[in-house]
Amino acid sequence: MAGVTIVPLEGIPEASAGDDAAALVGDAIESQTSLIDGDVVVVTHKLISKAEGRVVDLPDDGPDAHRYLVEQEAVRIIRRRGPLVIAQTKHGFICANAGVDRSNAGQARAVLLPEDPDRSANRIRIRLQHRFGATIGVIVTDTFGRAWRRGLVDVAIGVAGMEAIHDLRGSTDTFGKVLEVSEVAIVDEIAAAADLVMGKATGIPAAIVRGVAWRPSDAGITPLLRPPEEDLFR
Repeated sequence: MAGVTIVPLEGIPEASAGDDAAALVGDAIESQTSLIDGDVVVVTHKLISKAEGRVVDLPDDGPDAHRYLVEQEAVRIIRRRGPLVIAQTKHGFICANAGVDRSNAGQARAVLLPEDPDRSANRIRIRLQHRFGATIGVIVTDTFGRAWRRGLVDVAIGVAGMEAIHDLRGSTDTFGKVLEVSEVAIVDEIAAAADLVMGKATGIPAAIVRGVAWRPSDAGITPLLRPPEEDLFR
């Protein structure tokens, strides 16, 4: 096994409404390297959201100025504890504050999730594949907390060209035992790995992950979302 390489894409400028996210990422790739078959390009949703105009000016910069947006973006409130709201978004994600984020947004502003992260990922994938002549996957990421563990981790909220889950059920482990429940969230693993070089305060909103084996798929992020009938906590 050759190993995995993660390349941060530096020099991408701050995006504004109307910017071409695929061009911004493609220019950064061209200035540093290129793409080869099997690469996965990972892009933080904030780059895409800002380019797609999903930024809202708030009435002030107070700690509660964005609360109305949480209610607006949520289709269901799952839990409340003080100022913390866990909500389900129209995408099907269950996350803090319905994905409304004020970090790296500027004074008195909030960034919302893209309207359709899968579609955004696919637009970037098509453009980059045409520009670099390589078959690639694209993942759009956000930072989520986890129900059973402290701390934050980047996860996939949109995916194009590749499977979201690597289903190992029916295969055997190293001792020949049949795996019955093993489903690997490969796009979340890649998203978390990419964040190691992108960070939260470095101004690097994209990376290339090379060397991960994945299978093509057009299913998007949906296979990763647990349906309510399988959820013990809703």
